[in-house]
Amino acid sequence: MPEKSAADIGKEAAARAAIALVEDGMRVGLGTGSTAAVMVRLLAERARAEGLALRCAATSQATADLASGLGLAIEALDDIGWLDLTIDGADEIDPDLHLIKGGGGALLREKIVAAASDRMVVIADQDKVVERLGMFHLPVEVIPFGWETTCRHVKSVLDEHDLAQRPVLVRRRDEQPYRTDEGNFILDLALEEICEPASLSRALNAIPGVVENGLFLNICSLALIGRHDGTMAELRRDPHELGEAEADE
Repeated sequence: MPEKSAADIGKEAAARAAIALVEDGMRVGLGTGSTAAVMVRLLAERARAEGLALRCAATSQATADLASGLGLAIEALDDIGWLDLTIDGADEIDPDLHLIKGGGGALLREKIVAAASDRMVVIADQDKVVERLGMFHLPVEVIPFGWETTCRHVKSVLDEHDLAQRPVLVRRRDEQPYRTDEGNFILDLALEEICEPASLSRALNAIPGVVENGLFLNICSLALIGRHDGTMAELRRDPHELGEAEADE
């Protein structure tokens, strides 16, 4: 078995801390991505060992396939109705617990599931924590019809937010536009720095043809950050004082 990388050690530390929050009988949202996959495997192990009765909703077909293959009960979100907890990864996390998500292409379902949960907990290795969002490309999911026109509107919005000339890239797989589970395309915005994420998110989502963007704002209240040495830190946002986050060293 190959030796684990520093990032892998951090991901596992965060995932183990997250599954400790899961209780018998819970309704749990399962995220998408490499860190979420680690969490799903560990959660399945714990569920088998302890006989946990869980009802799980997956944020992507890939996660659903992984989880069901490991013995977790996957149901449609509408059949469950509401979730106690969603555990998901992030591509970037800032000190206010604002996120960029969607590197795995599941941002739409991830946001729907997170919004249908009492609590969203994010798991990540320490490299995902940034002072300001934007170095990771911001995904924007768009419908295929008229997507080039939608792309022009996106560029106009960037101009209005002092982000002119930033590249807007069409995500591709096998030389074809990448398709999400909903059959949509993804535009990846190479912004470098996002100074006004709330304003940008509203403006992008107001464009006809845009389905959703990868800015997750005021959704996450706890981030579990795995360090490269296997220790773990917590970033919390006080629900009564939005914008404040602290690290539990």
